[in-house]
Amino acid sequence: MSIEIQQPQPHDIVGDTVMIAGTAGGAFEANFNYRVTEGHDEVTGHFMAGDGIGGHGQFQVTVDVSSAAFTLHTAFVEVFHVSARDAAELDTRVVPVILGRLLVPGYRTYLEHVVSSGETLWSIAQTHYGNGSLYHRLVHANPAITNPNLISVGDLIRVPRTL
Repeated sequence: MSIEIQQPQPHDIVGDTVMIAGTAGGAFEANFNYRVTEGHDEVTGHFMAGDGIGGHGQFQVTVDVSSAAFTLHTAFVEVFHVSARDAAELDTRVVPVILGRLLVPGYRTYLEHVVSSGETLWSIAQTHYGNGSLYHRLVHANPAITNPNLISVGDLIRVPRTL
């Protein structure tokens, strides 16, 4: 059996619901499991996939994570199936996601900001949040930023928002 996760993509910013979609199968119809976890808490469930003749079928699951007591900014969406022989997790696929509500209380969406000459993460946070010291939100929302002191003109910065 095989699994391909098409949504979410690595490092997508997600809200209180996480859409998990892709293709899975390799059997007449099979039970697959999902888990959204950040190491301290998790939300789990299952779904069926297959095409009825041993091929692959599409799946789409909406997972409500609003009641999870997540504490870290990054979580992992895991999809797998369980061996009937020994209950081992097989063919696990893992996609890291960013938990928007842990960056901005009431997270709903993000804006894309293109860095202009002279801007810093502090100044971008000042513009969007009214407080430059909230630049850490931008760092967590943009995993490509490895050094907050080094951003370049033309960089695309995701700015998590409540509206």
